[in-house]
Amino acid sequence: MSHECLANWPEDRPEVNVWHRDFSTAETAYAEQKVVVFATEAEAITFAEETRKSYAECANRPQEPGVTATGYDHGVLDVEEGATLHGMYTFDAQASDRPHFNYLWGVGRDGDTVTLNMWQSYWGDPPVTEWKNTLRTAVNKLY
Repeated sequence: MSHECLANWPEDRPEVNVWHRDFSTAETAYAEQKVVVFATEAEAITFAEETRKSYAECANRPQEPGVTATGYDHGVLDVEEGATLHGMYTFDAQASDRPHFNYLWGVGRDGDTVTLNMWQSYWGDPPVTEWKNTLRTAVNKLY
């Protein structure tokens, strides 16, 4: 699959001033949050926009043979300097176990700080409404 997207971390990523945590259920879901503090607000704006574009284009990138991907724009959240939520559904026709996967990618910014919130699971529909609430809370807690 499109590894750049699934890694939830843009190619030109910062290596310092990064905070990160993971969450998971027994087997079905995984979530991650990364927070990056930039030296300037301009750098944060650029990083957030490039990351949003990367996630929005994820489903259009080449996939592994047998994998189809459908992208979703779940909209903009009115919080601080803004947040967006994108999603992707993939189906692997060659997989004998767990061929379906859902992903949600949230990008939010407050001043010079950006948060990236990712959720993925092979079980059930993505919790779009709940993840919007999670993203809103994460952005509000940046400062």
